Amino acid sequence: MREQYVIEGGRRLEGVVSVSGAKNAALPLIISTILTSEPCRLRNVPDLEDIAVTLRMLRMLGAKASFSGGVLDIETPSIADTVAPYSLVKALRASFWVLGPLLARVGEARVALPGGDAIGSRPVDLHLKGLAALGADIRFSQGAVVAHAPGKLKGAKINLEYPSVGATHHLLMTAALVPGETVLEGAAREPEVVALAELLSAMGAEIEGAGSSVVRIQGRSELGGAELRVIGDRIEAATYLIAGAMCAGNVTVDGISKDAMGATLDILSQMGASIEAGENSVAVCASDRLKAASFSTAPVPGLATDVQPLLMAAASIASGTSVITETVFDNRFGHVAEYRRLGADIELDGRTATVKGVDCLSGAPVEATDIRAAAGLVLMGLTAAGTTDLLEIHHLDRGYETLTDKFCSLGAVIRRTPIDEDRELVFGC
Repeated sequence: MREQYVIEGGRRLEGVVSVSGAKNAALPLIISTILTSEPCRLRNVPDLEDIAVTLRMLRMLGAKASFSGGVLDIETPSIADTVAPYSLVKALRASFWVLGPLLARVGEARVALPGGDAIGSRPVDLHLKGLAALGADIRFSQGAVVAHAPGKLKGAKINLEYPSVGATHHLLMTAALVPGETVLEGAAREPEVVALAELLSAMGAEIEGAGSSVVRIQGRSELGGAELRVIGDRIEAATYLIAGAMCAGNVTVDGISKDAMGATLDILSQMGASIEAGENSVAVCASDRLKAASFSTAPVPGLATDVQPLLMAAASIASGTSVITETVFDNRFGHVAEYRRLGADIELDGRTATVKGVDCLSGAPVEATDIRAAAGLVLMGLTAAGTTDLLEIHHLDRGYETLTDKFCSLGAVIRRTPIDEDRELVFGC
């Protein structure tokens, strides 16, 4: 049965909430475990649909996994299959990253071209160029990438034309099981990349420069088992902090550092929120209406593109006009139409959105298009007058662990209910 969130607006948020492990860190960590035949243990793994999809895929490839209470024990003694089918890859873009590890471990792989969120084109050519530089023979057949390593893969110098996080993850984990030195130039600098390098180092690879634009990997012919705790989710943390600021609240997020939050906190400060950082926590307090702020998304150290829909939600009720430029993806304003249904005043011109803050949003039925758009609609519903019915909440199940419980602990009123199909038809959703 389809479900929805029913969100009652107008509540002030106050309290402390703990972030879960970062999905965007957990996915590459989990996939990289197929590089070794030895057991690996990951702690603080979030219980999300995207994690479940990844584990289903790895089990098809030969992994044995046990996941309970945030602890994942996983072992792949041998590779049982080298085919990653479209039925799984279409559900999660990160599934494509099994291509390189399979090549490095057994010399062949067939992986369907990826799906995931409908956010821009997000091509995989950077991934494939990097694998080819390592010695892979790559061709396309029936919607899949078919790759072989005619000889063993060898270390190489790879220049990424853009600091793609996905390509950096993919090539970093592959290079760890390729003998010799691989140099990634133009690498992504995100904290999730640093976390992956930490696990691969614990498995036996030598890695220098993770977190910078040049990463050197001394790969090994075999890797061992390892254990690591998944870092806190900086995007989830941003969600609760921005919500607190929008609702004139006082919210503390545990399990995340100020440094991990990066540019998000700078923009919240520009908007008038007060920020206080502890050793492993960040608090936001806002007693007055937020002020407009203009910003652009960019790779680290810039503002994460995943935060853009959340800050746009804040800008929609801020005093003044905000100009938001999306530089990472070419189609990440898909949420704007639904934001307008709640009363937001937003004009689009290519990759730029001009947001004129309104005095009050009004609750309405809305539909999520991706994970962060869904979260942005939750934030707007929390500040809107009346009730907001949010459909397509399966997106939130992909990226947020116990979201309703956490928001309700802060004073929000959000209920997960079956969809009233007759009411849905009346509203034309």
